[in-house]
Amino acid sequence: MSKGILTAREREVFELLILNKSTKEISTYLGISENHISNVMQKMNVKGRSGAIIELLKLGEINL
Repeated sequence: MSKGILTAREREVFELLILNKSTKEISTYLGISENHISNVMQKMNVKGRSGAIIELLKLGEINL
């Protein structure tokens, strides 16, 4: 994966995950489907939220 793999909306999802928001809270707040997070993780080929966040941190896609 290279830098720039996330769309702006996907980045928003992970920023909210870092803030420990639930899938339901994120989907309600952003007005998106609850499946969005799962779809992004499939795109990244990772399992679980923590795995996705760790990978995105390594890639410089998100910051804490």
